[in-house]
Amino acid sequence: MFIETVKRPIRRPGPGRPRGRTPQGDGTRKRLYEKAITLISERGYEATTLRDVAQAADVSVGLIYRYFPSKRAVVMTLYDELSTAYAARAALPPGRWRDRALFALRLSLEVLAPHRRTLAALVPVLVGDREDGLFAPNTAFSRVRVQGVFADAISGASDAPARELAGALGRLFYLVHLAVLLWWLLDKSPQQRATTALVALLARSMPSAALALRLPAVRSMVRSGDALFREALFDDATVSST
Repeated sequence: MFIETVKRPIRRPGPGRPRGRTPQGDGTRKRLYEKAITLISERGYEATTLRDVAQAADVSVGLIYRYFPSKRAVVMTLYDELSTAYAARAALPPGRWRDRALFALRLSLEVLAPHRRTLAALVPVLVGDREDGLFAPNTAFSRVRVQGVFADAISGASDAPARELAGALGRLFYLVHLAVLLWWLLDKSPQQRATTALVALLARSMPSAALALRLPAVRSMVRSGDALFREALFDDATVSST
């Protein structure tokens, strides 16, 4: 009895297709990414091209396109890196929601501090770009991670309000946190002292905000504002987790 062996054609990777991740490839990608981030922080997003990055890294343009097909891919990597680092460090302390929300805000500033110059160069993208901005569908993966920390800060507190109100309050503090970050990126005071003062002002106002939230009229305003925020800024993928 004979068994016929069928020889299948060997499939080889196409031109320029990576053969799988290797330590050398990861190192190259990291070096190109860091060079791109440096140039964006120095020149601005619009003034930086991938050709500039390739030249600065002394590699071919084809090589950088193999790892980053566009500047958008660099920005998405930055979003992924920063939101992952933030979520990994967000071990919220037990206690009241106002203390936990302030902790989440201060932690965000701490995590982002080493990248302030790059993020400042990306302000026009963060605020105004429909595809790569803070509320663009393409960036939902990063937004969900960070917003989830603020949602947990409220819902997991010892004095957490009812579920619906907790979700609304978590989204509200996520937006407050974004406003503080924008202030921080634009802050020209020495060592961003004005931002430190703003966060301190928020901390002083929190006990009053907690008392006000006991009033039915205030809770109604929070819910109404949340409905407007969700319609204007959030997509279903972002709010489904709360």
